[in-house]
Amino acid sequence: MSELIIGQMTEADVEPVVALWLACGLTRPWNDPRSDIDFARKGANSAILIGRSGGKIASSVMVGHDGHRGWFYYLAVDPACQKRGYGRIMVGSAEQWLSARGIVKAMLMVRPDNVGVRTFYEKLGYFDQPRTILARWLDGRDPTP
Repeated sequence: MSELIIGQMTEADVEPVVALWLACGLTRPWNDPRSDIDFARKGANSAILIGRSGGKIASSVMVGHDGHRGWFYYLAVDPACQKRGYGRIMVGSAEQWLSARGIVKAMLMVRPDNVGVRTFYEKLGYFDQPRTILARWLDGRDPTP
């Protein structure tokens, strides 16, 4: 097993990362992954970290903060590389990124039907906070699931 090398995403990584997210089932029709990548990479309070194994992108996580809470999204591990601890490493990298910026709380959203991922996060110390997330599209789109 190759070591996982963590680094910042580059422009050359965009298409391989989109392919990774598609392979992991992380995209939704109403969220264009390339727009999400572009927005995160331009922000002062966000980044996309990638993990390379054997020179190939094996994992990613998008991380950002609002000055108080940190969030991460698009945690992905290539299906061929799962069960190697890469997910844990990427979560740790996102947490370190947040901590280095003075952020003391990390948050994430998990869809209710994604039981396996919820268990993964719980094993890392994440816990349920009884909250309701309300959303509204500001560009006039119809509500999405």
